[in-house]
Amino acid sequence: MKLLIWGAGAIGGTIGAHLARAGHDVTFVDLVQEHVSAINTAGLRIEGPLAQFTSRVRAFTPGGLSGQFERVVLAVKAQDTEAATRALAPHLSPDGCVVSAQNGLNELVIKSIVGDARTVGCFVNFGADYLEPGVIQYAGRGAVVLGEIDGRVTSRVGELHRAFLDFDDRAVVTTNIWGYLWGKLAYVAQLFATALTNDSIADALADPGYRDVYVEIAREVMRVAKARRITPEGFNGFDPSAFAPDADRAVAERSLDEMVAFNRKSAKTHSGIWRDLAVRHRRTEADAQLGPIVALGSEVGVATPLVSRLIELVHDLEDQRREQSHATLDVLKAALPS
Repeated sequence: MKLLIWGAGAIGGTIGAHLARAGHDVTFVDLVQEHVSAINTAGLRIEGPLAQFTSRVRAFTPGGLSGQFERVVLAVKAQDTEAATRALAPHLSPDGCVVSAQNGLNELVIKSIVGDARTVGCFVNFGADYLEPGVIQYAGRGAVVLGEIDGRVTSRVGELHRAFLDFDDRAVVTTNIWGYLWGKLAYVAQLFATALTNDSIADALADPGYRDVYVEIAREVMRVAKARRITPEGFNGFDPSAFAPDADRAVAERSLDEMVAFNRKSAKTHSGIWRDLAVRHRRTEADAQLGPIVALGSEVGVATPLVSRLIELVHDLEDQRREQSHATLDVLKAALPS
């Protein structure tokens, strides 16, 4: 398959390098000139416990790309989705599609620009990090799911699925991609909460002193999903039914235990959110990923006070008004409903 990967970072770089190694015709686009130059000079190197190899592929900055592509995998940060989709649109063939390999509800943005018929949903939960120009760490396997946004099973999704199997042989096709995306939203909200501290994902989720926070923040997201008639899907230990408003607490505890076990198997100990704050010192995806939960909840009359407070605290960290610490997580805990 011929693919354009727009965004050669952790997600896009990992997928694209594996597909190129398997013989697919892969072209990368990335905004970072040093990364593009490194890929063109020495290839894109994958490191980590699961695989170590280098794929020789072509890479461009957006201004240097020419031609059109039928299959474009979009793998940029959620806040960059609109700009990236507008930039790639001239390179998308009339009968082509954009596959959103991102976190969040970015398909809503993509389809508003290129149309529903040219938008394909994708859910990923594997662990990866951008280490340096030309080098990506693939740290741990996780769910990989493809699906049409209207729930149909089409030939193009089948074709994409066959290609993605060359990256992960457990990749699947779903008729409920929105369910996976909303399930990931709840998990991502939990990850944002863990990133208020310097604890690893597993250590944070295992801490009994803060499990009320992780349970309630997922419940807020699940309440919005239910009000919007979404049926969330589970993955890698995350059980959406465990965080339903009326779910037994023991079931939620069991799901958190399973998420702890899943994350302890990954060489990626901390989330990309934590890395943005602690290592790369840049803005996170809080507004683009968590903001829609608040907005879509408001539309259906579902309050999301904990998610809203979490967004505020993440901005405090971004602007260096607070430090990543248990003290900051305690501020979020204080916002729990009594």
